[in-house]
Amino acid sequence: MNTYKNIIEQVNYGLFLLLAFLLPYPQVALRWVVVIWFVTWVLEGRWLHRPVSLRNNPGLIPILLFGLWFGYKVVSYFWCRDTGAWAWQMERYITFAAVVPIGIWGINSRYNWQQVGRSLVWGSTSAVFVYLATMTLLYLHPSLVAAWQISPEWDYTITAPYKFFSENLSHIKHRLFLCSTEMAGIIVAFHVLRERKAILIFSVLVMLSSIPLTSSRQSIITGAALIAIAMVYALPRPYRLRYGLGILLVGAVLGCGLLMLHPRMRDFNFLAITQMRDISYTHDVRFNIWGVALQTPHDYLAHGLGAGQSTDYMLSKYEQFHMDFYIQKHYHPHNQYLEELIEGGIPGLILFLLAWLFIPFCVRGKKRKMAIYFVTLFGINMLTDCMFGKFCGIALWAVSIIYLLLPPSRTE
Repeated sequence: MNTYKNIIEQVNYGLFLLLAFLLPYPQVALRWVVVIWFVTWVLEGRWLHRPVSLRNNPGLIPILLFGLWFGYKVVSYFWCRDTGAWAWQMERYITFAAVVPIGIWGINSRYNWQQVGRSLVWGSTSAVFVYLATMTLLYLHPSLVAAWQISPEWDYTITAPYKFFSENLSHIKHRLFLCSTEMAGIIVAFHVLRERKAILIFSVLVMLSSIPLTSSRQSIITGAALIAIAMVYALPRPYRLRYGLGILLVGAVLGCGLLMLHPRMRDFNFLAITQMRDISYTHDVRFNIWGVALQTPHDYLAHGLGAGQSTDYMLSKYEQFHMDFYIQKHYHPHNQYLEELIEGGIPGLILFLLAWLFIPFCVRGKKRKMAIYFVTLFGINMLTDCMFGKFCGIALWAVSIIYLLLPPSRTE
């Protein structure tokens, strides 16, 4: 029995290391690794024993809140119109339910969070070189695009190498999810590589390069916010309240200034924010999407339309405004908070926000600062896209939650 226990625990831990390493890579492999990892966790039989009390496991609180949020989505089956869309989202979101028993019963003692963090850093660093090599190969041999059955929206007519990379990489790994993982790697790198300065500097510079390489606009704002928070933490404790707000404001201004220099912001008009509900093709695509969604909020505020219903709701609204291009692109709300409001109404959105807000308060020790970084990373990125619209976003959430909220390893 001890031999079985040792083997299955080692396999479970090895799979988690692999999962952390694969986070910046395409989501095809991620799905299988997550499933197999969870199966090995079940085979460990930890759920047959008495769980740790909530008093000694405060990290369970936000996990339970995410579980309640998921449960609300399950119950929404009774009032959603498209049960097929509900089932599709529930299948994709099952990870949120699976994390609940893991939070209750924990993981085995072999987990070394320093090693897990290094695995994420090495994966994020290596991914930049892998994507550069892959895109160079595809740029030189465009026939491989068809041979490898890459997205039909791939534009191999672009002749500029940099633009070819930034415009087409999202068909392999969406720029926001790649940059989110790379920034998560940077956050963790300062925690697990602080004794190895040269390696730390090299890996951080490589991971940072993902932002200009992918032309991600959102990541500029998110990165500026994370740097501003780091500067606040660098101040002596008595001065944080005095100068912290000023630093955050300066960071926001600098982030917006850098964003305005971005090539993709050439025709962007911030004044369109105030005219969002006046649909116009001169506005940024996201402003039109949000404007359409906010035309009749009474449709969903009370209890939402149900899980998985937001895209169909948006398509019906696009049809009212004769927005054929938006229908063709099948545009979802492009804002996680707005999607939660449409699908879960005010109750669902409140549960969702509470789960995130409780994370920093329920993390112990040195990981609390890291938890603030992770909540900021997700919180800002969810303003312009649905972070859970792809499985790689859900996988990043799951690894982050387990890494931050489960008890610290024996090495810390």
